[in-house]
Amino acid sequence: MTDRIEVLKTYKTYIGGKFPRSESERTYPVSDSKGNLIANACRCTRKDVREAVVAARASFDGWQGRSAYNRGQIIYRIAEILEGRKSQFTEELERTGTKTKNAVTEVESAIDRLIYYSGWTDKISQVFGTINPVASSHFNFSVPEPSGIVGIIAPDDSPLLSTISLLAPVLCGGNTCVIIASEKNPLPAVSFSEVLHASDVPGGVVNILSGYRNELVDSLTSHMDVNGILNAVNDENIVKLTEENGSINIKRVYHYTAENWLDEIHESPYIIHPFLEIKTTWHPVSS
Repeated sequence: MTDRIEVLKTYKTYIGGKFPRSESERTYPVSDSKGNLIANACRCTRKDVREAVVAARASFDGWQGRSAYNRGQIIYRIAEILEGRKSQFTEELERTGTKTKNAVTEVESAIDRLIYYSGWTDKISQVFGTINPVASSHFNFSVPEPSGIVGIIAPDDSPLLSTISLLAPVLCGGNTCVIIASEKNPLPAVSFSEVLHASDVPGGVVNILSGYRNELVDSLTSHMDVNGILNAVNDENIVKLTEENGSINIKRVYHYTAENWLDEIHESPYIIHPFLEIKTTWHPVSS
């Protein structure tokens, strides 16, 4: 009897709450830490980026329009579903070369990080908003509001935890997003889209693309309907390209790198703040 050839999974993208393949119909190989082929991932293109941005824009009004408390409930629900699939994500991290103990720690930390930010959704206004003293018969309020669509460039290290650490504060603030997953280890992030799909996150709020960064970053960062870029890849060329493209329509560009994604410094309301706009309202006081 001949040895059976394993059927490798081709991981799809996540756009608008659906799982399409790349419009190019191309894939690229994903290998484990020993160089063995373990799966195929979609090799997304400029058109996939455009479609993801369209989906993110279409869902933005509905997402920001939900009550802050409800957004917190939804983010907490993501954590609940991820908790029930710990073994799957632990196994996927092990295939990337992460030791079992470290893989378990990463998955549990990702769950805890979601819970942390779920608790901040209805507290942002109290922390970053204020009532301003004015020398006239008015009440003057400053209130934080989401910026819009945020493009997230995820790093290769700690592929699940880093992606969630970047995604959670963006969602917490009421933004929608398009994520370019780790080029080297895309599987945990792409599998995480199945968790999002099973939760209460509306389609289009989170969109996840896989592929080669040099084919996607330029398209995402130069897109005129993207309001901000959150880059966690410490690469000189990507940093320069992001800054240059962000200046075209004055995007908010925030470079966020980490030596250890397990560190609690990644749990802070000030990570939410870069993609909030402060809206000031004047209300007359009747005499």
